[in-house]
Amino acid sequence: MGDVNDRGREPPMLRGLTTVNFYADDLTAAQAWYTELLGVEPYFVRSVEGAPAYIEFRIGDYQHELGIIDRRFATPDRSHGAENTMTYWHVDDLEASVAQLLALGATLHGKPVEHGPGFVTASVTDPFGNILGVMFNQHYLDTLAAKAGA
Repeated sequence: MGDVNDRGREPPMLRGLTTVNFYADDLTAAQAWYTELLGVEPYFVRSVEGAPAYIEFRIGDYQHELGIIDRRFATPDRSHGAENTMTYWHVDDLEASVAQLLALGATLHGKPVEHGPGFVTASVTDPFGNILGVMFNQHYLDTLAAKAGA
């Protein structure tokens, strides 16, 4: 399942924050606003049909990811209100984690989607109506390994 921690136990399923995603109707304006706010350009921009569809910044002590998605790619149930974020927690085994969450009573919200090598997301709705994002995120593991080697 994963590496054993220093107490001899498996690490918890939710290992750490990986990505927070926001949605925007005007991704070009959002990119300019967040670039000014954060003082850095996005390290990753994906375009669809010549227009930005997704931008991502790495910020903070652990270089967490802040992604902004063009709202045209939002799932149909996405709100335009303040609750329009999606937070992902790193998991070592995405399929097993989703299966465990479903077995505990969650329902599938977003099926697994590969966004590139080493980056796969899924989401569930917990029994209380909260959306929980899970993600296998190679960047998270690389950052953790670099910290351990420092």
